[in-house]
Amino acid sequence: MVSRVHKRTALCRSIQQLRSTTTSHARRRTSVILDALEYIRGLKQKLQELNQLAVAAAQNVVDYGPMPTLKVEPQEEGFMIKVLSERSCQGLLVFILEAFERLGLEVIQARASCVDTFCLEAFGIKENNQDTHLVDAQVVEQVVSQAIQNWSEVTKPH
Repeated sequence: MVSRVHKRTALCRSIQQLRSTTTSHARRRTSVILDALEYIRGLKQKLQELNQLAVAAAQNVVDYGPMPTLKVEPQEEGFMIKVLSERSCQGLLVFILEAFERLGLEVIQARASCVDTFCLEAFGIKENNQDTHLVDAQVVEQVVSQAIQNWSEVTKPH
């Protein structure tokens, strides 16, 4: 009789641990076990996705792909700067914004995406209404291109 009580108590503790681990709100044992099964399936799926990401990341370490492309278009009051890359380019946005700062460009409007690919479209004008003729599209292109090159050198392992 005592053995049966111990087994029942141990089973109740195990079910309670499953309930808390899987954040199940089920009352019945079978429902808790089904929730745990679903939880384990979800963990397996996440593990599989992480393994795939690890393999992809390992491949990306070897293949850096092409450098981001840069296009600077002079506009009536400033410049439209477009930077595109087929990969995410972690940290590149900071280098480009620092280049804008060195040029004295104020970003009026920008759109950026750094998730799977890198895409930046920014419209900048010279700060404090300074003469934009002193900074032409070629100068903007040179400074931003140098920022991309600096980013490339910093991010590639030696």
